[in-house]
Amino acid sequence: CETCSKEEAKYRCPRCMKYSCSLLCVKKHKLALSCNGVRDKTAFVSVNEFTDLNLLSDYRFLEDVGRTADAAARHCIVHSPATKRLLYCLRNKARGCNIELKTLPVGFTKRRENSTTFNSMENKFYWHLKLIFLHCHAEYTLKGVPDDKTLADILKPYIDPVESDPVVCQRLKIYTASPQSDVRILMKIENRNRNSVRYNELDASRSLLDNLKGKVIIEYPTLFVVLKTLKNDMVVLGQ
Repeated sequence: CETCSKEEAKYRCPRCMKYSCSLLCVKKHKLALSCNGVRDKTAFVSVNEFTDLNLLSDYRFLEDVGRTADAAARHCIVHSPATKRLLYCLRNKARGCNIELKTLPVGFTKRRENSTTFNSMENKFYWHLKLIFLHCHAEYTLKGVPDDKTLADILKPYIDPVESDPVVCQRLKIYTASPQSDVRILMKIENRNRNSVRYNELDASRSLLDNLKGKVIIEYPTLFVVLKTLKNDMVVLGQ
């Protein structure tokens, strides 16, 4: 068992392939690794390990995608004038802020999740935001984040050793124990080849709106929080 290292393993997680001996260890490994236990149908498989089962899995996956896309295209919300007006307004307001906001068809997960709104009275975006702390395998979703809030203030409830929630602080202790100067905030650059993935480094002292200007966003921003003292494979544009 890779969780307790005491008993003989009886189970293997379809998602992360970790061995476990009991239901208790299964639950512990899911909590520690933020693992949902569901097999990743799009996980990379090398040609040497590719079998007939992988081929059948890919075929069924493509069939599921086709059914989902067809159902989404038939959904009444897709053709709703109110929905189209709302999305057009969001994209238009974002364009006025020098942000290229792209929306996905109904049926896509990010489209369903997105709760971004624009307040015309305040002339301000309230963003749906996802934070990914890579070194702790932790993800947090924020809703209604005002665009004039600085990234430092957005991260404060998570990595500030004084103001962060005790449970969150414990989970992200590798961040809270590190100097704030070591924290880097990255955002993936969209519309690049899969073999040439690059990231923009954002300025924590500036507002969310200032950091998003001149960038392409698909539905909502996803920010990756990393420590420059720890090695990672993310290449920042310009390096």
